[in-house]
Amino acid sequence: MIFSEKDLSQIKKMGLTTDKINAQMALIKSGMAYSNLKKAATIGNGILKIEEEQESHYINLFDSKRDHLSIVKFVPASGAATRMFKFLFQLLNDYKIEEDSIDSYIEKSNNNGLSKFFNTLEKLPFFEEVVHKIHEIIPDYNELSFEKRKGEFVKTILEADRLNYSFFPKGLLPFHKYESYVATAFEEHLYEGALYGSSNNKANLHFTISENHEENFKKELNHIEEEVEENTGNTFNISFSFQKKSTDTIALTSNNELFRDSEGSILFRPSGHGALLENLNDLDYDIIFIKNIDNVVVKEYHEVISNYKKILAGILLELQEQTFKFLNQLDEDDLMENDLELMVQFVTNKLNVVVTPEFGYSSLDSKIFYLRDKLNRPIRVCGMVKNEGEPGGGPFWVQDKNGNVSLQIVESAQVDSSNESQVDILKNATHFNPVDLVCGVKNYKGETFDLLKYVDNEASFITKKNHLGIDIKTLELPGLWNGSMAYWNTIFVEVPLITFNPVKTVNDLLRDSHQVSK
Repeated sequence: MIFSEKDLSQIKKMGLTTDKINAQMALIKSGMAYSNLKKAATIGNGILKIEEEQESHYINLFDSKRDHLSIVKFVPASGAATRMFKFLFQLLNDYKIEEDSIDSYIEKSNNNGLSKFFNTLEKLPFFEEVVHKIHEIIPDYNELSFEKRKGEFVKTILEADRLNYSFFPKGLLPFHKYESYVATAFEEHLYEGALYGSSNNKANLHFTISENHEENFKKELNHIEEEVEENTGNTFNISFSFQKKSTDTIALTSNNELFRDSEGSILFRPSGHGALLENLNDLDYDIIFIKNIDNVVVKEYHEVISNYKKILAGILLELQEQTFKFLNQLDEDDLMENDLELMVQFVTNKLNVVVTPEFGYSSLDSKIFYLRDKLNRPIRVCGMVKNEGEPGGGPFWVQDKNGNVSLQIVESAQVDSSNESQVDILKNATHFNPVDLVCGVKNYKGETFDLLKYVDNEASFITKKNHLGIDIKTLELPGLWNGSMAYWNTIFVEVPLITFNPVKTVNDLLRDSHQVSK
Protein backbone atom coordinates (compact mmCIF):
# COMPACT_ATOMS: atom_id res chain seq x y z
CA MET A 1 0.00 0.00 0.00
CA ILE A 2 1.19 3.55 -0.74
CA PHE A 3 1.17 5.76 2.35
CA SER A 4 0.99 9.56 2.38
CA GLU A 5 3.51 11.74 4.21
CA LYS A 6 0.87 12.28 6.89
CA ASP A 7 0.46 8.49 7.22
CA LEU A 8 4.21 7.93 7.49
CA SER A 9 4.50 10.57 10.19
CA GLN A 10 1.62 9.03 12.15
CA ILE A 11 3.01 5.50 11.79
CA LYS A 12 6.46 6.62 12.96
CA LYS A 13 4.95 8.47 15.92
CA MET A 14 3.20 5.23 16.97
CA GLY A 15 6.53 3.40 16.96
CA LEU A 16 5.39 1.25 14.04
CA THR A 17 6.66 0.65 10.50
CA THR A 18 4.93 0.39 7.14
CA ASP A 19 6.01 -3.27 7.01
CA LYS A 20 4.11 -3.93 10.25
CA ILE A 21 1.04 -2.08 8.97
CA ASN A 22 1.08 -4.09 5.74
CA ALA A 23 1.48 -7.31 7.74
CA GLN A 24 -1.52 -6.37 9.90
CA MET A 25 -3.58 -5.64 6.80
CA ALA A 26 -2.64 -9.02 5.32
CA LEU A 27 -3.63 -10.79 8.55
CA ILE A 28 -7.07 -9.16 8.60
CA LYS A 29 -7.66 -9.84 4.90
CA SER A 30 -6.68 -13.49 5.22
CA GLY A 31 -9.25 -14.00 7.95
CA MET A 32 -8.91 -15.57 11.35
CA ALA A 33 -6.83 -18.75 11.52
CA TYR A 34 -8.82 -21.02 13.79
CA SER A 35 -7.10 -23.46 16.13
CA ASN A 36 -7.03 -27.07 15.00
CA LEU A 37 -8.07 -28.94 18.13
CA LYS A 38 -7.02 -32.58 18.31
CA LYS A 39 -8.53 -33.35 21.71
CA ALA A 40 -9.18 -31.76 25.09
CA ALA A 41 -6.40 -32.01 27.66
CA THR A 42 -7.60 -34.11 30.60
CA ILE A 43 -6.20 -35.53 33.84
CA GLY A 44 -3.40 -37.91 32.90
CA ASN A 45 -3.42 -36.70 29.30
CA GLY A 46 -2.07 -33.16 29.41
CA ILE A 47 -3.23 -32.12 32.89
CA LEU A 48 -1.19 -33.10 35.92
CA LYS A 49 -3.04 -33.96 39.13
CA ILE A 50 -0.99 -33.39 42.28
CA GLU A 51 -1.85 -35.80 45.07
CA GLU A 52 -2.22 -34.41 48.58
CA GLU A 53 0.99 -36.04 49.81
CA GLN A 54 2.95 -34.34 46.98
CA GLU A 55 1.72 -30.85 47.79
CA SER A 56 4.03 -30.27 50.74
CA HIS A 57 7.00 -31.45 48.65
CA TYR A 58 6.45 -28.72 46.06
CA ILE A 59 5.61 -26.05 48.66
CA ASN A 60 8.80 -26.86 50.59
CA LEU A 61 10.84 -26.97 47.39
CA PHE A 62 9.72 -23.48 46.44
CA ASP A 63 10.19 -22.10 49.95
CA SER A 64 13.72 -23.55 50.13
CA LYS A 65 14.77 -21.82 46.91
CA ARG A 66 12.78 -18.56 46.91
CA ASP A 67 15.42 -16.47 48.70
CA HIS A 68 17.93 -17.38 45.98
CA LEU A 69 15.61 -16.25 43.20
CA SER A 70 14.32 -12.97 41.83
CA ILE A 71 10.52 -13.12 41.78
CA VAL A 72 7.80 -10.80 40.51
CA LYS A 73 4.03 -10.94 40.42
CA PHE A 74 2.72 -9.58 37.10
CA VAL A 75 -0.85 -8.27 37.22
CA PRO A 76 -2.75 -7.06 34.13
CA ALA A 77 -4.77 -4.23 35.69
CA SER A 78 -5.80 -1.80 32.96
CA GLY A 79 -9.39 -3.04 32.72
CA ALA A 80 -12.12 -0.56 33.61
CA ALA A 81 -15.00 -1.55 35.87
CA THR A 82 -17.63 -0.51 33.30
CA ARG A 83 -18.77 -4.03 32.41
CA MET A 84 -19.26 -4.90 36.06
CA PHE A 85 -22.19 -2.50 36.14
CA LYS A 86 -23.75 -3.34 32.79
CA PHE A 87 -27.10 -4.47 34.21
CA LEU A 88 -27.29 -1.31 36.35
CA PHE A 89 -26.70 0.89 33.30
CA GLN A 90 -29.48 -1.06 31.61
CA LEU A 91 -31.80 -0.12 34.48
CA LEU A 92 -30.95 3.58 34.24
CA ASN A 93 -31.45 3.57 30.48
CA ASP A 94 -34.66 1.55 30.27
CA TYR A 95 -36.58 1.89 33.52
CA LYS A 96 -39.34 4.51 33.73
CA ILE A 97 -40.19 5.02 37.39
CA GLU A 98 -43.49 6.75 36.64
CA GLU A 99 -44.67 3.81 34.53
CA ASP A 100 -43.63 0.72 36.44
CA SER A 101 -42.26 -0.80 39.62
CA ILE A 102 -38.72 -2.10 39.66
CA ASP A 103 -39.96 -5.62 40.39
CA SER A 104 -42.18 -5.67 37.31
CA TYR A 105 -39.35 -4.10 35.26
CA ILE A 106 -37.04 -6.94 36.36
CA GLU A 107 -39.64 -9.50 35.37
CA LYS A 108 -40.30 -7.92 31.96
CA SER A 109 -36.65 -7.27 31.10
CA ASN A 110 -35.34 -10.57 32.48
CA ASN A 111 -32.65 -8.49 34.19
CA ASN A 112 -32.09 -11.14 36.87
CA GLY A 113 -28.89 -9.60 38.20
CA LEU A 114 -30.95 -6.74 39.61
CA SER A 115 -32.92 -8.99 41.98
CA LYS A 116 -29.78 -10.29 43.65
CA PHE A 117 -28.26 -6.82 43.68
CA PHE A 118 -31.19 -5.15 45.46
CA ASN A 119 -31.81 -8.06 47.83
CA THR A 120 -28.23 -8.02 49.15
CA LEU A 121 -27.25 -4.34 48.98
CA GLU A 122 -25.93 -4.28 52.54
CA LYS A 123 -23.27 -6.89 51.68
CA LEU A 124 -21.69 -4.76 48.97
CA PRO A 125 -18.27 -3.46 50.06
CA PHE A 126 -19.18 0.09 49.11
CA PHE A 127 -22.71 0.12 50.58
CA GLU A 128 -21.90 2.57 53.37
CA GLU A 129 -19.98 4.91 51.07
CA VAL A 130 -22.90 5.01 48.64
CA VAL A 131 -25.40 5.74 51.41
CA HIS A 132 -23.17 8.47 52.82
CA LYS A 133 -22.85 10.08 49.36
CA ILE A 134 -26.60 9.90 48.75
CA HIS A 135 -27.35 11.75 51.98
CA GLU A 136 -24.84 14.44 51.02
CA ILE A 137 -26.69 15.02 47.76
CA ILE A 138 -30.28 14.25 48.85
CA PRO A 139 -30.74 15.10 52.55
CA ASP A 140 -34.34 13.81 52.54
CA TYR A 141 -33.40 10.52 50.83
CA ASN A 142 -35.18 8.45 53.51
CA GLU A 143 -38.43 10.25 52.68
CA LEU A 144 -38.36 9.17 49.04
CA SER A 145 -40.52 6.32 47.73
CA PHE A 146 -39.06 2.81 47.73
CA GLU A 147 -38.62 2.89 43.92
CA LYS A 148 -36.91 6.28 43.93
CA ARG A 149 -34.50 5.24 46.68
CA LYS A 150 -33.37 2.30 44.59
CA GLY A 151 -32.96 4.50 41.53
CA GLU A 152 -30.90 7.07 43.45
CA PHE A 153 -28.73 4.30 44.89
CA VAL A 154 -27.84 3.11 41.37
CA LYS A 155 -27.28 6.66 40.12
CA THR A 156 -24.92 7.35 43.01
CA ILE A 157 -22.80 4.35 42.08
CA LEU A 158 -22.58 5.20 38.38
CA GLU A 159 -22.99 8.88 37.64
CA ALA A 160 -19.93 11.03 36.98
CA ASP A 161 -20.92 13.77 39.43
CA ARG A 162 -21.42 11.21 42.21
CA LEU A 163 -19.14 8.19 42.88
CA ASN A 164 -18.56 7.32 39.21
CA TYR A 165 -17.46 3.76 40.01
CA SER A 166 -17.84 2.54 36.44
CA PHE A 167 -15.01 4.89 35.45
CA PHE A 168 -12.66 3.33 38.01
CA PRO A 169 -10.14 0.68 37.03
CA LYS A 170 -11.15 -2.59 38.71
CA GLY A 171 -8.01 -2.48 40.82
CA LEU A 172 -9.10 0.67 42.65
CA LEU A 173 -12.73 -0.24 43.30
CA PRO A 174 -13.77 -1.05 46.87
CA PHE A 175 -13.66 -4.88 46.82
CA HIS A 176 -13.68 -6.25 50.36
CA LYS A 177 -15.34 -4.89 53.51
CA TYR A 178 -13.41 -5.57 56.70
CA GLU A 179 -14.44 -4.51 60.19
CA SER A 180 -12.67 -1.16 60.15
CA TYR A 181 -11.93 -0.44 56.49
CA VAL A 182 -12.59 -1.40 52.86
CA ALA A 183 -9.80 -2.91 50.72
CA THR A 184 -9.27 -2.52 46.99
CA ALA A 185 -8.24 -5.40 44.72
CA PHE A 186 -4.89 -3.61 44.36
CA GLU A 187 -4.30 -3.81 48.12
CA GLU A 188 -5.27 -7.51 48.26
CA HIS A 189 -2.67 -8.28 45.58
CA LEU A 190 0.02 -6.78 47.79
CA TYR A 191 -0.97 -8.88 50.79
CA GLU A 192 -1.21 -12.01 48.68
CA GLY A 193 2.03 -11.22 46.83
CA ALA A 194 3.92 -11.05 50.12
CA LEU A 195 3.05 -14.69 50.81
CA TYR A 196 4.40 -16.26 47.63
CA GLY A 197 5.86 -13.49 45.46
CA SER A 198 8.53 -12.32 47.90
CA SER A 199 12.21 -13.14 48.21
CA ASN A 200 14.32 -12.15 51.23
CA ASN A 201 11.27 -10.31 52.61
CA LYS A 202 10.97 -8.10 49.55
CA ALA A 203 7.95 -8.41 47.28
CA ASN A 204 8.05 -7.21 43.69
CA LEU A 205 4.74 -6.54 41.95
CA HIS A 206 4.28 -5.14 38.47
CA PHE A 207 0.90 -3.78 37.36
CA THR A 208 0.02 -2.95 33.77
CA ILE A 209 -2.40 -0.04 33.97
CA SER A 210 -4.03 2.66 31.90
CA GLU A 211 -1.98 5.84 31.76
CA ASN A 212 -5.11 7.78 32.79
CA HIS A 213 -5.14 6.07 36.18
CA GLU A 214 -1.44 6.12 37.07
CA GLU A 215 -1.79 8.93 39.60
CA ASN A 216 -4.72 7.22 41.31
CA PHE A 217 -2.80 3.95 41.64
CA LYS A 218 0.17 5.81 43.09
CA LYS A 219 -2.11 7.64 45.55
CA GLU A 220 -3.59 4.33 46.68
CA LEU A 221 -0.09 2.88 47.07
CA ASN A 222 1.01 5.82 49.22
CA HIS A 223 -2.10 5.37 51.32
CA ILE A 224 -1.66 1.64 52.03
CA GLU A 225 2.04 0.81 51.60
CA GLU A 226 3.28 1.53 55.13
CA GLU A 227 0.51 -0.47 56.79
CA VAL A 228 0.84 -3.41 54.38
CA GLU A 229 4.60 -3.51 54.96
CA GLU A 230 4.07 -3.46 58.71
CA ASN A 231 1.45 -6.23 58.59
CA THR A 232 3.41 -8.52 56.26
CA GLY A 233 6.99 -7.90 57.38
CA ASN A 234 7.92 -7.25 53.75
CA THR A 235 9.12 -4.25 51.84
CA PHE A 236 7.49 -3.69 48.46
CA ASN A 237 8.81 -2.73 45.07
CA ILE A 238 5.72 -1.75 43.07
CA SER A 239 6.14 -0.82 39.43
CA PHE A 240 3.70 0.17 36.70
CA SER A 241 3.72 0.11 32.92
CA PHE A 242 1.30 0.95 30.13
CA GLN A 243 0.30 -0.93 27.01
CA LYS A 244 2.74 0.32 24.38
CA LYS A 245 1.40 2.42 21.51
CA SER A 246 3.60 0.37 19.17
CA THR A 247 1.33 -2.62 19.87
CA ASP A 248 -1.81 -0.82 18.63
CA THR A 249 -3.34 -2.24 15.45
CA ILE A 250 -5.22 -0.91 12.44
CA ALA A 251 -8.73 -1.70 11.24
CA LEU A 252 -10.12 -2.33 7.77
CA THR A 253 -13.47 -1.42 6.28
CA SER A 254 -15.81 -4.12 4.98
CA ASN A 255 -14.17 -3.48 1.56
CA ASN A 256 -10.72 -4.29 2.99
CA GLU A 257 -9.56 -0.69 2.86
CA LEU A 258 -7.59 0.93 5.66
CA PHE A 259 -10.08 2.59 8.00
CA ARG A 260 -9.52 6.29 8.66
CA ASP A 261 -11.21 8.76 10.99
CA SER A 262 -13.11 11.85 9.91
CA GLU A 263 -9.82 13.78 9.56
CA GLY A 264 -8.27 11.17 7.31
CA SER A 265 -5.91 9.78 9.94
CA ILE A 266 -5.37 6.04 10.32
CA LEU A 267 -7.43 4.62 13.18
CA PHE A 268 -5.22 2.77 15.65
CA ARG A 269 -6.82 0.64 18.36
CA PRO A 270 -5.49 -1.19 21.46
CA SER A 271 -4.75 -4.77 20.47
CA GLY A 272 -5.95 -6.77 23.49
CA HIS A 273 -4.04 -8.37 26.36
CA GLY A 274 -1.60 -9.98 23.92
CA ALA A 275 0.04 -6.55 23.71
CA LEU A 276 1.21 -7.05 27.30
CA LEU A 277 3.79 -9.58 26.10
CA GLU A 278 5.97 -6.53 25.43
CA ASN A 279 5.60 -5.45 29.07
CA LEU A 280 6.33 -8.98 30.27
CA ASN A 281 9.37 -9.13 28.02
CA ASP A 282 10.80 -6.01 29.67
CA LEU A 283 10.95 -7.68 33.10
CA ASP A 284 14.17 -9.28 34.33
CA TYR A 285 13.26 -11.89 36.96
CA ASP A 286 13.83 -15.62 37.44
CA ILE A 287 10.19 -16.40 38.24
CA ILE A 288 7.08 -14.51 37.13
CA PHE A 289 3.64 -15.19 38.62
CA ILE A 290 0.74 -13.96 36.43
CA LYS A 291 -2.70 -13.28 37.83
CA ASN A 292 -5.57 -10.98 36.81
CA ILE A 293 -6.41 -7.91 38.90
CA ASP A 294 -9.95 -9.03 39.81
CA ASN A 295 -8.99 -12.56 40.90
CA VAL A 296 -8.44 -11.89 44.60
CA VAL A 297 -10.00 -13.13 47.84
CA VAL A 298 -10.47 -11.82 51.37
CA LYS A 299 -7.51 -12.37 53.69
CA GLU A 300 -8.85 -15.50 55.40
CA TYR A 301 -8.29 -17.38 52.11
CA HIS A 302 -4.87 -15.89 51.28
CA GLU A 303 -2.85 -18.75 52.74
CA VAL A 304 -4.80 -21.40 50.82
CA ILE A 305 -4.36 -19.47 47.58
CA SER A 306 -0.68 -18.93 48.34
CA ASN A 307 -0.02 -22.65 48.84
CA TYR A 308 -1.36 -23.50 45.39
CA LYS A 309 0.82 -20.80 43.84
CA LYS A 310 3.81 -22.32 45.62
CA ILE A 311 2.89 -25.78 44.31
CA LEU A 312 2.89 -24.46 40.73
CA ALA A 313 6.20 -22.70 41.33
CA GLY A 314 7.72 -25.81 42.92
CA ILE A 315 6.75 -27.86 39.85
CA LEU A 316 8.32 -25.22 37.63
CA LEU A 317 11.59 -25.20 39.59
CA GLU A 318 11.85 -28.99 39.57
CA LEU A 319 11.28 -29.18 35.81
CA GLN A 320 13.58 -26.26 35.16
CA GLU A 321 16.41 -27.85 37.14
CA GLN A 322 16.25 -31.05 35.08
CA THR A 323 15.89 -29.07 31.84
CA PHE A 324 19.03 -27.09 32.62
CA LYS A 325 20.97 -30.28 33.45
CA PHE A 326 20.07 -31.79 30.10
CA LEU A 327 20.96 -28.59 28.21
CA ASN A 328 24.36 -28.44 29.87
CA GLN A 329 24.81 -32.09 28.97
CA LEU A 330 23.95 -31.35 25.33
CA ASP A 331 26.80 -28.84 25.28
CA GLU A 332 29.29 -31.63 26.05
CA ASP A 333 30.98 -33.80 23.41
CA ASP A 334 30.60 -37.30 24.84
CA LEU A 335 26.85 -37.84 24.47
CA MET A 336 25.55 -41.36 23.98
CA GLU A 337 22.28 -42.52 22.43
CA ASN A 338 21.19 -43.65 25.90
CA ASP A 339 21.60 -40.07 27.19
CA LEU A 340 19.36 -38.81 24.41
CA GLU A 341 16.74 -41.45 25.19
CA LEU A 342 16.45 -40.13 28.76
CA MET A 343 15.97 -36.63 27.37
CA VAL A 344 13.28 -37.84 24.97
CA GLN A 345 11.42 -39.46 27.87
CA PHE A 346 11.67 -36.22 29.85
CA VAL A 347 10.42 -33.88 27.11
CA THR A 348 7.63 -36.34 26.29
CA ASN A 349 6.43 -37.25 29.78
CA LYS A 350 7.23 -34.06 31.71
CA LEU A 351 7.21 -31.21 29.17
CA ASN A 352 4.36 -32.61 27.02
CA VAL A 353 6.40 -32.40 23.81
CA VAL A 354 5.09 -34.64 21.02
CA VAL A 355 8.33 -35.83 19.42
CA THR A 356 8.19 -36.12 15.61
CA PRO A 357 8.38 -39.64 14.07
CA GLU A 358 11.43 -38.52 12.05
CA PHE A 359 13.47 -38.16 15.23
CA GLY A 360 14.20 -41.89 15.45
CA TYR A 361 15.77 -41.93 11.98
CA SER A 362 17.84 -38.75 12.39
CA SER A 363 21.60 -38.45 12.83
CA LEU A 364 23.09 -37.87 16.28
CA ASP A 365 23.75 -34.20 15.44
CA SER A 366 20.17 -33.73 14.25
CA LYS A 367 18.82 -35.32 17.42
CA ILE A 368 20.98 -33.04 19.58
CA PHE A 369 19.80 -30.00 17.62
CA TYR A 370 16.16 -31.09 17.97
CA LEU A 371 16.36 -31.74 21.71
CA ARG A 372 18.23 -28.50 22.39
CA ASP A 373 15.52 -26.60 20.51
CA LYS A 374 12.72 -28.29 22.48
CA LEU A 375 14.40 -27.89 25.87
CA ASN A 376 15.75 -24.36 25.54
CA ARG A 377 12.47 -22.47 25.75
CA PRO A 378 10.53 -20.46 28.33
CA ILE A 379 8.48 -22.68 30.65
CA ARG A 380 5.00 -21.97 31.96
CA VAL A 381 3.13 -23.97 34.57
CA CYS A 382 -0.58 -23.14 34.38
CA GLY A 383 -3.27 -23.88 36.92
CA MET A 384 -6.42 -25.43 35.44
CA VAL A 385 -9.78 -25.54 37.20
CA LYS A 386 -12.55 -28.11 36.67
CA ASN A 387 -15.08 -26.79 34.22
CA GLU A 388 -18.22 -25.80 36.12
CA GLY A 389 -19.70 -23.43 33.58
CA GLU A 390 -17.43 -20.42 34.14
CA PRO A 391 -16.27 -18.56 31.01
CA GLY A 392 -12.64 -18.84 30.04
CA GLY A 393 -10.16 -20.49 27.71
CA GLY A 394 -9.51 -24.19 28.01
CA PRO A 395 -6.56 -26.62 27.76
CA PHE A 396 -6.32 -28.56 24.49
CA TRP A 397 -3.93 -30.56 22.35
CA VAL A 398 -3.62 -28.47 19.18
CA GLN A 399 -2.04 -29.20 15.81
CA ASP A 400 -0.30 -26.36 13.95
CA LYS A 401 -0.02 -25.91 10.18
CA ASN A 402 3.24 -27.91 10.12
CA GLY A 403 1.59 -30.90 11.78
CA ASN A 404 3.19 -30.36 15.19
CA VAL A 405 0.95 -31.13 18.19
CA SER A 406 1.31 -29.22 21.46
CA LEU A 407 -0.58 -28.18 24.57
CA GLN A 408 -2.28 -24.79 24.26
CA ILE A 409 -4.80 -22.61 26.05
CA VAL A 410 -7.57 -21.93 23.52
CA GLU A 411 -10.42 -19.44 23.77
CA SER A 412 -13.83 -20.37 22.33
CA ALA A 413 -13.42 -17.51 19.81
CA GLN A 414 -10.42 -19.41 18.35
CA VAL A 415 -12.62 -22.39 17.46
CA ASP A 416 -14.52 -22.52 14.16
CA SER A 417 -18.15 -22.66 15.32
CA SER A 418 -19.24 -24.01 11.93
CA ASN A 419 -17.01 -27.08 12.31
CA GLU A 420 -19.04 -29.67 14.21
CA SER A 421 -16.12 -31.90 15.16
CA GLN A 422 -14.15 -28.94 16.54
CA VAL A 423 -17.16 -27.75 18.55
CA ASP A 424 -17.56 -31.27 19.97
CA ILE A 425 -13.94 -31.26 21.18
CA LEU A 426 -14.51 -27.82 22.71
CA LYS A 427 -17.58 -29.11 24.57
CA ASN A 428 -15.60 -32.08 25.92
CA ALA A 429 -13.17 -29.86 27.82
CA THR A 430 -13.08 -30.92 31.46
CA HIS A 431 -11.12 -27.87 32.67
CA PHE A 432 -10.71 -24.17 31.94
CA ASN A 433 -7.97 -21.60 32.36
CA PRO A 434 -8.34 -19.27 35.36
CA VAL A 435 -5.26 -17.21 34.30
CA ASP A 436 -3.03 -18.68 36.98
CA LEU A 437 0.49 -18.95 35.59
CA VAL A 438 4.03 -19.30 36.90
CA CYS A 439 6.68 -18.61 34.27
CA GLY A 440 10.38 -19.36 33.98
CA VAL A 441 11.77 -16.91 31.45
CA LYS A 442 15.54 -17.44 31.77
CA ASN A 443 17.62 -20.07 30.00
CA TYR A 444 20.19 -22.47 31.43
CA LYS A 445 22.91 -19.82 31.10
CA GLY A 446 20.92 -17.32 33.16
CA GLU A 447 20.00 -15.20 30.14
CA THR A 448 16.48 -13.85 29.72
CA PHE A 449 14.59 -15.26 26.75
CA ASP A 450 13.30 -12.87 24.11
CA LEU A 451 9.63 -13.81 24.55
CA LEU A 452 8.66 -12.19 21.26
CA LYS A 453 10.35 -15.10 19.46
CA TYR A 454 7.91 -17.68 20.85
CA VAL A 455 4.66 -16.19 19.51
CA ASP A 456 2.31 -17.78 16.99
CA ASN A 457 1.42 -14.63 15.08
CA GLU A 458 -1.26 -16.46 13.13
CA ALA A 459 -3.23 -16.90 16.36
CA SER A 460 -4.43 -13.30 16.14
CA PHE A 461 -8.07 -12.48 16.78
CA ILE A 462 -10.06 -10.80 14.01
CA THR A 463 -13.39 -9.37 15.07
CA LYS A 464 -16.13 -7.25 13.52
CA LYS A 465 -16.97 -3.99 15.26
CA ASN A 466 -19.01 -0.90 14.59
CA HIS A 467 -17.16 2.41 14.83
CA LEU A 468 -19.35 5.51 14.65
CA GLY A 469 -21.92 3.61 12.61
CA ILE A 470 -19.39 2.05 10.20
CA ASP A 471 -18.66 -1.68 10.13
CA ILE A 472 -14.96 -2.41 10.54
CA LYS A 473 -12.74 -5.49 10.93
CA THR A 474 -10.28 -5.20 13.79
CA LEU A 475 -7.16 -7.10 14.77
CA GLU A 476 -6.12 -8.23 18.23
CA LEU A 477 -2.69 -9.67 18.86
CA PRO A 478 -2.45 -13.32 19.96
CA GLY A 479 -3.68 -13.49 23.58
CA LEU A 480 -1.03 -13.25 26.27
CA TRP A 481 -1.57 -16.83 27.51
CA ASN A 482 -2.86 -18.10 24.12
CA GLY A 483 -0.87 -17.54 20.94
CA SER A 484 1.68 -15.26 22.60
CA MET A 485 3.00 -18.25 24.56
CA ALA A 486 2.36 -20.85 21.84
CA TYR A 487 5.96 -22.03 21.61
CA TRP A 488 6.73 -22.15 25.33
CA ASN A 489 7.06 -25.48 27.12
CA THR A 490 3.68 -25.90 28.80
CA ILE A 491 2.58 -27.84 31.87
CA PHE A 492 -1.06 -27.83 32.98
CA VAL A 493 -1.84 -28.64 36.63
CA GLU A 494 -5.25 -29.09 38.21
CA VAL A 495 -5.97 -26.53 40.95
CA PRO A 496 -9.16 -26.17 43.04
CA LEU A 497 -11.97 -23.76 42.25
CA ILE A 498 -11.08 -21.60 45.29
CA THR A 499 -8.17 -20.27 43.23
CA PHE A 500 -10.57 -18.71 40.72
CA ASN A 501 -12.57 -15.75 42.04
CA PRO A 502 -13.02 -13.23 39.22
CA VAL A 503 -15.32 -10.24 39.51
CA LYS A 504 -17.05 -9.98 36.15
CA THR A 505 -20.18 -8.30 37.55
CA VAL A 506 -20.73 -6.36 40.73
CA ASN A 507 -22.77 -9.29 42.08
CA ASP A 508 -19.61 -11.45 42.09
CA LEU A 509 -18.51 -9.39 45.10
CA LEU A 510 -21.29 -11.16 47.01
CA ARG A 511 -19.58 -14.57 46.67
CA ASP A 512 -18.14 -16.13 49.83
CA SER A 513 -14.55 -15.61 48.68
CA HIS A 514 -15.20 -11.84 48.63
CA GLN A 515 -17.11 -11.68 51.92
CA VAL A 516 -15.45 -11.54 55.34
CA SER A 517 -16.98 -14.19 57.60
CA LYS A 518 -18.23 -12.83 60.89
